[in-house]
Amino acid sequence: MKICIVGAGAIGGYLGAKLALAGEAVTLIARGSHLAAIQKHGLRLLMADGSSKIAMPTLATNDIGEAGVQDVVILTVKAHSVLAIAPSLPSLYDAHTMVLTAQNGIPWWYFRKHGGEYAGTRIQAVDPDGIIEANIGAERVIGCVVYPATEIIEPSVIKHIEGDRLTLGEIDGVKTERIQLLAQILKQAGFKAPIRNQIRTEIWIKLWGNLAFNPISALTGATLERICQYPLTRELARHMMMEAQAIAEKLGIDFGITLEQRINGAQKVGAHKTSMLQDIEAGRPTEIDAIVGAVVELGKLTSLPTPYIDAIYASVKLLETKLVNI
Repeated sequence: MKICIVGAGAIGGYLGAKLALAGEAVTLIARGSHLAAIQKHGLRLLMADGSSKIAMPTLATNDIGEAGVQDVVILTVKAHSVLAIAPSLPSLYDAHTMVLTAQNGIPWWYFRKHGGEYAGTRIQAVDPDGIIEANIGAERVIGCVVYPATEIIEPSVIKHIEGDRLTLGEIDGVKTERIQLLAQILKQAGFKAPIRNQIRTEIWIKLWGNLAFNPISALTGATLERICQYPLTRELARHMMMEAQAIAEKLGIDFGITLEQRINGAQKVGAHKTSMLQDIEAGRPTEIDAIVGAVVELGKLTSLPTPYIDAIYASVKLLETKLVNI
């Protein structure tokens, strides 16, 4: 199967390496010194068990136009980067090409094939002018929630820390032949790839913690463990998560776990820096709009107040203007 990984960084590179090692025809879209090293040496994958493997992609390039038509496009760029690359994506499609969206936060397609009161609503925080939707199309989309933790320790060298689950779901909940085929391909590459008929619930369960812990960590420099152990920040996270839970439940989401279970789960991760804190420390734009700004927007849409979320969102947005050249 021809698979193009758009954004072959830590997560994208990990997916691409394992798929290539499983015999798939993988194209990696990357940039800079990381791309140059991949082109010269391939992708070296350091697994959590201490083993090491080198994967050679079919093609590694920074030009999406070189890739040609693909069976599957896996978008692993961060949410705020999708808008810039969206107009280049149609060159990868034929009539049957699937696009796997693997971003954190509320996706642009959330209310597509949704039904109910808010069907068809555009998430302005993610796709304000509809450019992403115009260049991807909801009919191509397969939703995905990514759980592996990985990092680039040097150009073309990716370390796998933990996790191998990629939860999949058609956005209308149907268990189609194409999603079953994709799940099988991922399983053959060594991933767990469960198919869920309520992919939005899976998105919310991950987002529920991210929308609190990521921005709090970005503002304080604290790890997940520290945020959860310190009484004041634990309570702040709890208030933010309560606001988000009210919104999600009004949209028909049933979390299936308690708020305290979700916080305790984050605490067990330990002294981990969130991706948003890592972005702030590196002077990069964050995923604040998809992870937090979209929830602020959904609060207004559902007429539910979000004072705690609003305050943290405003604070991180201001911090970005100070530290990030955007």
